[in-house]
Amino acid sequence: MSRYEIRVAVAAVALFIPLIGGCDQAKEAVNKGGSTPCSEFTAQDQSKQRITVRKYLEQDTKVTPTADPGAVDASIAAITLMCQAQRNPDTPIRDADLTGILVPKK
Repeated sequence: MSRYEIRVAVAAVALFIPLIGGCDQAKEAVNKGGSTPCSEFTAQDQSKQRITVRKYLEQDTKVTPTADPGAVDASIAAITLMCQAQRNPDTPIRDADLTGILVPKK
């Protein structure tokens, strides 16, 4: 391997390393938080649900998940329950509630 090839390889690795750490930040940047439809939320894996709920709590309820870590878990459980019962799967998670079980919410 020539010195040029080694430099190119080192530069490629140096550029790639920050991207690995930024994955969660990128996921959070495109995440819709409370605007996420129930159908999308229930299809997310646990990691994405945590990111979605954290963003929802921070933006819509002013709860700071780092100050109250149990808020994320409790919210995921409540949102999952409400979303599974919603008649309209496009209901945003911030609007999922008991009335949506009986009457489809817009």
